[in-house]
Amino acid sequence: MKKIIVLLFSFVMIFSLAACGSGQENIQSGEKTLVYGSGDYTRINPAMDEHGEINILIFNGLTAHDGENQVVPGLAESWEFDEETNTYTFHMVKGVKWHDGEPVTAGDVKFTIEAIRNPENGSENAPNYEDVEEITVIDDTTISFKLSAPNVAFLDYMTMAVLPEHLLKGENMQESAFFRAPVGTGPYKLESWDEGQAITLVKNEDYFKGTANIDRVVFKIVPDDNAKNLQMQSGELDMALLSPRDSESFEGREGYQVYHMKTSDYRGILFNFWNEYWTKNRDIIPAVCYGIDRQAILDAVVLNHGIVAYGPLQRNIFNNGEVEHYDYNPEKAEEILETAGCEMREDGFFYRDGKKLGFTISVGAGDQVRLDIAQAAAQQLREIGIDVNVEVPAVVDWGKQQAYLIGWGSPFDADDHTYKVFGTDKGANYSGYSNELVDRYLTEARRTDDKEARRQAYDKFQEELAKDPAFAFICYIDADYVAKAGIKGISPDTVMGHHGVGIFWNITEWTID
Repeated sequence: MKKIIVLLFSFVMIFSLAACGSGQENIQSGEKTLVYGSGDYTRINPAMDEHGEINILIFNGLTAHDGENQVVPGLAESWEFDEETNTYTFHMVKGVKWHDGEPVTAGDVKFTIEAIRNPENGSENAPNYEDVEEITVIDDTTISFKLSAPNVAFLDYMTMAVLPEHLLKGENMQESAFFRAPVGTGPYKLESWDEGQAITLVKNEDYFKGTANIDRVVFKIVPDDNAKNLQMQSGELDMALLSPRDSESFEGREGYQVYHMKTSDYRGILFNFWNEYWTKNRDIIPAVCYGIDRQAILDAVVLNHGIVAYGPLQRNIFNNGEVEHYDYNPEKAEEILETAGCEMREDGFFYRDGKKLGFTISVGAGDQVRLDIAQAAAQQLREIGIDVNVEVPAVVDWGKQQAYLIGWGSPFDADDHTYKVFGTDKGANYSGYSNELVDRYLTEARRTDDKEARRQAYDKFQEELAKDPAFAFICYIDADYVAKAGIKGISPDTVMGHHGVGIFWNITEWTID
């Protein structure tokens, strides 16, 4: 009898989830639920990790970004900057509470930034705050940051999620159980986390910027792109970021809306300079760059949902379009290899010091587009005599792998995803790249608010990066979101960031018909 009761209960639970899922109204409660196809999360830790679409639903920063990616108030309602002392002072909204009911204070802000800056915590966001010299809590809702040097991107970086000191003080910032049960200030709060299955958020009725319209948001874990497409078709999902090919199958289909959104999100081959291979073969990297037919990859893999890439700032006001683009030129690639002392043998591959020239590109699991891009590039490079292969490792080993199909990008200040990605020993520099001139120009650019001076510095940075490539840039890809037609309020013109992140910036305004 007990087994029958358990089975009946399980059936009721499954029925209840179906009733409130797929953007439908729960008949009993009248609640609206949005089911989003998400990658998996092992933790929700915005202070230590670079990105996460879910962060903006749970947390707030002192500042935020609007639909045009401009800085607007967040937990801070106003701020001022003292040029003489390089000091920012923020005035926080009074009366804001954490999801557990405790008051939010300036002390929480100080705790968060100090935790990120602490080298023992190993945050990849630390370079954003390395200029912070002194943090002063003036009162419960006023805080100042004195910088050792100007950093014009500082207001952008204060969009960083603020964390609760009362729940994290003394905790391990990489391993605390808090990051599996996060408490924030955002429009949604954690209701449940079924590991590997779903993360369910319920709206924060006391949200200081106004209660959201959608009652629940379920991040359904669907790490495989093909499965995500199938679940959109079956109605199990209400919204998902799909591959270009999969998104096209929903064009003109009744009941769905497709959003081809521009991004600053590029793909390229990261060369791992910690690996001995590139110590010996760094001079062949320009040949690799010339040996990739970017337009062919854009056509075949990305279906022209994007643009050919030649640098990290093409969707930024400081892009330098005059740098070397490394347009496809197999003859030039072979000339570089021959000049470097490489010799073509009968098997069609170049050899150097008796060893076949070639390397392996690693690709993260579950991303079919990245895998297809890597395989296409590898095939093109084999055709010019470089034996390139592709692997999908169970775990990415940043120190030992030879190359990686990387993705980066930010639609915000040009300092973001340049300084910490290409700067020597910075937190998001996963290639071990180091170039003294690149460091100099990136530092010059972040330390002046003179637009022309910044442009000159970024021009020089991009010129030097093109001379000494850290990546073989391939393409920028659009964020192809597919949503049920009943979801209203999505901002289609917002330029998305890395991994297409950013679509939820105004989720409190969304509705479901």
